[in-house]
This record gives sequence, structure tokens and C-alpha cells, in this order.
Amino acid sequence: MSDLYKSAPDSEIVERESIVDLKKNKLKKKLLQHLYNGGNFTIAQLTKQLHTSVPSVTALVEELINEKWVIEVGIAEVQLGRKPTLYSLNPYERFVLALDINTYQSKAYILNLQNKVMYSDDIPVCIDGDSPIADQLIRAVEKFLAISAYRIEHFVGVSVSMPGLINPRTGLNYTYPHVVADGGSLVYLMKSALQLPVFIINDTQAITLGEHHFGLAKDMQHAITVNMDWGGVGFGVLVNGQVLQGESGFAGELGHIQVRPDGELCHCGKVGCLDTVTKASYLIKRIKELLKEGRVSQLANKNIDQIDIEMVIEVANRGDGLAIDLLHDIGKEMGKGLAIAVHLLNPKTIIINGALAKAGKFISNPIEQAIYKYCLADYKENLSIVISELGESAKVLGLQAYALNKVLAEE
Repeated sequence: MSDLYKSAPDSEIVERESIVDLKKNKLKKKLLQHLYNGGNFTIAQLTKQLHTSVPSVTALVEELINEKWVIEVGIAEVQLGRKPTLYSLNPYERFVLALDINTYQSKAYILNLQNKVMYSDDIPVCIDGDSPIADQLIRAVEKFLAISAYRIEHFVGVSVSMPGLINPRTGLNYTYPHVVADGGSLVYLMKSALQLPVFIINDTQAITLGEHHFGLAKDMQHAITVNMDWGGVGFGVLVNGQVLQGESGFAGELGHIQVRPDGELCHCGKVGCLDTVTKASYLIKRIKELLKEGRVSQLANKNIDQIDIEMVIEVANRGDGLAIDLLHDIGKEMGKGLAIAVHLLNPKTIIINGALAKAGKFISNPIEQAIYKYCLADYKENLSIVISELGESAKVLGLQAYALNKVLAEE
């Protein structure tokens, strides 16, 4: 009998074992996804979710407990019979590092698998357009982790959000190509430095994920998020329960439709973009111009160089006409732009987030009025315009969900 003939059965056994292991790992990931997205479950509930047998799920749960992914969290309340054990993701052993990188302030967060922020701090890295920040960012992250005392081997991944046109597959930011000195991939550099899976996503798409999993878009199939922030306006789209990214990850740049052909130059190089008349920095710029012209306002007695968004919103809440008028104008322009999106996408809700969302009804009312004015009546019937309840947490929770869903993907 030849050696080749004798080895054939052994090869078949190895192949069969590999297939079994592959199927089991897929089931494990699917089980962990259910625990992350749905909270606590019993064995019986997980059996229904996974469409498999009780013994199989019991064995999987036991393995995941030994691997410190899962823990027992108590007893489920039932009317009859023996009360079953509830299982949850382990909040003590594995973590996600979330990095919110921005043009004005950046922050790092450590979250456990139950979405609790365990540690956070500002990191001294901001995108300024021309200066490479990759090496500085990696050093800042390493310092942040050292101070936090969380060991790198306890992290399942790193999730990064940034403004701009981001291709999540390549890790390239086309709006800010100089983030990496040679125009390369920030994801590749961070993976090499940290030896962890690294995922990158546009900041407003991260907000959309956060709202879908934990906020006002939870369980919705069609929604829009609008991030009316300091440096620009972000636009996220939820279609059929999935965040729309498009072919290259660029979907959702509503801020760069032209609304004023004779308007201001936008940072994108075009003239009169929606961004130029709806971002928070435009509000401050405009109110300073009007104060210098002698317009009456409670802000006239303030140091003009120190006026910020919070001050404008504060005086608006006290009835300041100038502040209210300017917020109304911005909301009206935003609503006109969103009317286009409503006709294209037919969402159930529009969620306003970002710095200007703190103005509440002063910003959402004119948005709603403009949409009602410029949209066909049938589109408005089931549409709601709301202010995010998650606020700044939406982006952080979205980063967490993005990383974990990538790590736990069944492929």
C-alpha cells in the first residue's frame, strides 16, 4: 500500500474537521451578534435565533464562557416551570477602542461589550488639511492606552471616525489625503502599529449606526441623520436597515449640493454649497458680522471674539431676536436641502445631531416648515423631524457597533 493511498483518509478527516470548525465559528459569531444587538438571552431564546438544537447552543455558550466572551447574568422571569439562566456578553474582558478624529477636537474612548464607556480622554490630534497626523495619532493612542492601564491584548478592534470622503475598504480619506504623509492608508499604518483590526468610517455614518442600534432610528428601516456640526454638515442614510455607503463609501454628501450660485467658496473648492450656509461656524461668522453692523442683540455686550454656539443658543432661549432669526435662516436652508433627500429616499424620520441640534426647536421647526413647503404632500404623511436623544453618544456607540459587527461578521 503506497504512502499516498494511506494518507488519503487522514486528509479527508482533517478537511471534515476544518468544515466542522468553520461552521461552529460562524455559529459562535452569530450568537455573539445576537447578544450584542439584543441584550440578554436564555439558551432557549438563542436556539430559536440560531435555528439549531439546544445541546448545540449549550455547548457553544459553554465554550464562549470559557473563552471569556459570555457570562451568566441572572435568571429569566417565567410564569411556569424552572427559571432559565440569562446570558450576556462579558463586560470585563474585551473592549473596543473608539477614536473620534475631527478638525477641531479629537477624543478616544474605551468601551466594553455592553456599550459602557470605561475610559475616555481628549487626544491632541486634529485634522488641519495639509499636515500628516498618522504618526502623531499612533503615538497619542499608545499614550492614551498606557494611561488607561487597559492592555492591548484585551481589545477586539479599533474603530475610527473622521469627516470627509472615506473609503472604508482602503482606509483612504479623499477629502484629507494628507492624513498619512504619502497619501497612504491610515488603517494599514494603525494595524501595523497596534497589531489589532482597525476599521474606519465617515463620522456621520457612525452617527447613523448609533441611532439605528440605540437611538431614535432603532428598529427602523429608512431614516436620515443630519450632523449640523462646527466645520460642516454631515448626512447619513439608512436604507432597508443598512447604512448606505455607496460604491466607494462616499454616499451622503448632501452638504455639497449648490444652493447659492453667487455664494461663498466652500472648502471643497465649489461655490455656494449647502455646507457654507448651514454649518455652525457660519452662524458664528454671520452673527459677528451683524453685531459689527450695529444690530441689536443681547450678545452686543459680550466680547465678540468669545461668542460661541452655546452663547447664541442661550440668548435665543431668552428671546433674543437676532439669534432666533439666524437659527431660523439656517434651519430653513437645511430644510430646503433635505426636501431633495426626502424625495429621493422617502425616510420615516430625520434625526438632527451635532452642535446646532442643541438649539432644539429653534433649528428643527424651520427645517420641518421648509420640508413641508418644498416636499410633495404624500412624502410628509409619515415623516417626523426630531432632535437626537443620544447627542454626542450616537457617534461613539456607532463606532462600537461598527467595529463589533465587523469583527463578528460571519464570513
